[in-house]
Amino acid sequence: MNEVVHQLNARRLLCPLPVIRTQDAVNRLQIGDKLLVIATDPGVMHDIPAWCRIHGHAVLTTETIENEIHLLIQVGRK
Repeated sequence: MNEVVHQLNARRLLCPLPVIRTQDAVNRLQIGDKLLVIATDPGVMHDIPAWCRIHGHAVLTTETIENEIHLLIQVGRK
């Protein structure tokens, strides 16, 4: 059974928009769902993990692929 991973395109958005769009996307998901955020603003490497810690979500992986930052988030408490 394949796991569904939701995806958010935050490319070319600058702070604070990637975090705001991530929050909007997470609010539409259920606890345990996963969201892949793809961004180009290097600030997301700090901002999104900090937002996740405050709001009870987990950053499962972070990686840079061809100048894009990929953060995989698991939705925690709502």
